[in-house]
Amino acid sequence: MSNTANKVNLLDFSHATLKDYFISIGEKPFRATQVIKWLHQMTAGSVDQMTNLSKSLRTLLEEKAEIRAPEIVIDQQSADGTHKWLLRLADGNAIETVFIPEDDRGTLCISTQVGCALDCTFCSTARQGFNRNLTTAEIIGQLWVAKRTLQADPKAPRVVSNVVLMGMGEPLLNFDNTINALSLMLDDNAYGLSKRRVTVSTSGVLPALERLGKTIDVSLAVSLHAPNDELRDQLVPLNRKYPIKELLATCRQFLANKTTERNHITWEYVMLDGVNDRDEHAHQLAQLLRGIPSKVNLIPFNPFPSTRYARSSNNRIHRFRDILTEAGYTVITRKTRGDDIDAACGQLAGQVNDKSRRDVHFARIERNN
Repeated sequence: MSNTANKVNLLDFSHATLKDYFISIGEKPFRATQVIKWLHQMTAGSVDQMTNLSKSLRTLLEEKAEIRAPEIVIDQQSADGTHKWLLRLADGNAIETVFIPEDDRGTLCISTQVGCALDCTFCSTARQGFNRNLTTAEIIGQLWVAKRTLQADPKAPRVVSNVVLMGMGEPLLNFDNTINALSLMLDDNAYGLSKRRVTVSTSGVLPALERLGKTIDVSLAVSLHAPNDELRDQLVPLNRKYPIKELLATCRQFLANKTTERNHITWEYVMLDGVNDRDEHAHQLAQLLRGIPSKVNLIPFNPFPSTRYARSSNNRIHRFRDILTEAGYTVITRKTRGDDIDAACGQLAGQVNDKSRRDVHFARIERNN
């Protein structure tokens, strides 16, 4: 038996790259379809379970390959049914993945980085700093773990029907591995999810967003959080590099590239008391998005230790919503789910061996305030 360090991880392959791998070891490419089904439809934990492969091929794969998913360290369930897993990676870092069951869907929130390379000021994940991008196996492995765990639980309320890349990290700063994972989510031989039910959330990494629209057809959510550059520069520092005007132009082109009839952008807008939640902000937002098929997702801020922000009142959120609705927009106020286990939007933290030294940066800011 060869050392595990020398083995390839079968979860690291997309369908296309797995075909190439089988060719490289002298096997027929159709074997990739068989293995993809075993891996992702049946969540096989070992090559030996793949009984429609010949014994000689299973022996070869056991020598050269393994199935290595992130390891569940903590499995928490909220009073509202939300499920959160802390998953340990091979290098000792840990990430968080959240499953949200609802009456008509089961949504899995997946991470794409250890920590986050961006530093949005209202986000707990950003405070953890950044270590590295996740591999394809570590991204799709979160779906693999969730599906396997939920299927094994007879009391599980629902299976995964929707996936949102809204966990730890900025997906478009991990482009290739994100695309490989997305292709498996959409692949009928793997998870077979509808492209309307797979959503990539981005803060607006524009060159990668342009590539995304040309590479794969999925739904898009944009972390906007402000209706003007001056305010967004403070909340989402990436805006200083890619300002709102350029972001909107890229989003329009993204919609032009889509093939589905239900074309719209979901705009995520966290509601921060006295910061971005005034009537004038709602009117500015309504004007800003004019002409773009849009749905606005208002997100009540989820506080975390040492944050300087507070959640907008329910009355203020309702007023903001009403202004946008009167302007003709579809507006959803996101229900706060899983906040009792720190699984709500903006609260995911994991365990990050921070290479960015962002904790030092924030400590300096707090000392000066």
